[in-house]
Amino acid sequence: MAKKKRATTRSRTTPAKRRITSSKLSRGGVSQNFGRFGLPLAISGVLIIAIAVLGFTFYRSATDSQFFKVRNIEVRGTDRTPAEDIRRIVASETEKPGVWNADLADIRLKIEKFPFVKSASVSRMLPAGIRVDVVERVPQAIVHLKAGDFLVDGEGTILSAMNGGDKDFPFVLHGWDEAKTEKAPAENIARLKLYKKMLDEWKQFDLMARVKQVDLTDIREPTAVVEDSGRTISVLLAKDSLGKSLKTAIEVVTGKGAKIKSVNVGGASPVIQYLEF
Repeated sequence: MAKKKRATTRSRTTPAKRRITSSKLSRGGVSQNFGRFGLPLAISGVLIIAIAVLGFTFYRSATDSQFFKVRNIEVRGTDRTPAEDIRRIVASETEKPGVWNADLADIRLKIEKFPFVKSASVSRMLPAGIRVDVVERVPQAIVHLKAGDFLVDGEGTILSAMNGGDKDFPFVLHGWDEAKTEKAPAENIARLKLYKKMLDEWKQFDLMARVKQVDLTDIREPTAVVEDSGRTISVLLAKDSLGKSLKTAIEVVTGKGAKIKSVNVGGASPVIQYLEF
């Protein structure tokens, strides 16, 4: 008896079905990966942002609190600049932001606008203090300008107008070059050096009280104006011997000022020019 052949049917998967199955598996894998890694990362990011916002809010609240309000302003290095004026600037600029948020650079720029302030350093003294260290310009002479008499420092910077006398500078320097030329600054510095030399030498001879002013228009021919018998007398000095030449001139004119117009003591012997009557 012939054996019946069993009909076998092989399950065949078409390419289209395989693609659909693969796609489903891929989507399932992505969903699982996102659930495993992406979601925690997203939550972590949200938490970090929230913490940052809270931290910034706390920081601003803390720095704006009364704890950092200015209660002490220390000013050092002032001699001619009113320290109280500097304190007023600091107090005004720190009233709202407090010590922690104060703009120190802006405060420094405002302080450096004072005429005698060469530079300033502003620092915090936490929690409630500000310190200002000032380096001032040091006057070296009184110079006569078209606008009046002014103090100047050793760099030729005009500092402030003179409202009265100054015991450190008993006479005024005339001949200052106010022109905005290239050579003017260097020549004015030379005038200041010669003026200082006059101060130093005339202190030794105790002659400064006799001098009313000096004219250094031409620094090669320095001229002093002295007074005797109620009149002013022009004295041409020896540049290399300012003290001795002035002393000689004063000895020559003492008691004779009513007759003498000028004296030249720049040479070997005094040359006197008398008034014409």
